[in-house]
Amino acid sequence: VQLQASGGGLVQAGGSLKLSCVASTRTSSAFTMGWFRQAPGNEREFVAAINRGGSRMSDADSMKGRFTISRDSAMTTVYLEMTNLRPEDTAVYYCAAKIGLSRATLGSSYAAWGQGTQVTVSS
Repeated sequence: VQLQASGGGLVQAGGSLKLSCVASTRTSSAFTMGWFRQAPGNEREFVAAINRGGSRMSDADSMKGRFTISRDSAMTTVYLEMTNLRPEDTAVYYCAAKIGLSRATLGSSYAAWGQGTQVTVSS
């Protein structure tokens, strides 16, 4: 499956963005899609994951209560809604997909990756 992420951009602190990730093929019911981010000089960081059974958000205090993951009914598109953005949210955001219903937080668990979309939050 190929993934296409979009929706990134430049936003002022306190603003919002909604990222989208479209899968090129209809995914099976046992499919999980996730969002990760990577800032310059930092390791890739889990943001959220979702499948037909539910969703999982990062436990990081820096993201709690501000990010929401959702999906369409066909599991071909997932969204990451980000509110009250902060400069430290600046990163390339990647969507990823894996077979199986484990909403894994490790990037190595995901077999397919999109190209990433840049989110820049200015202070």
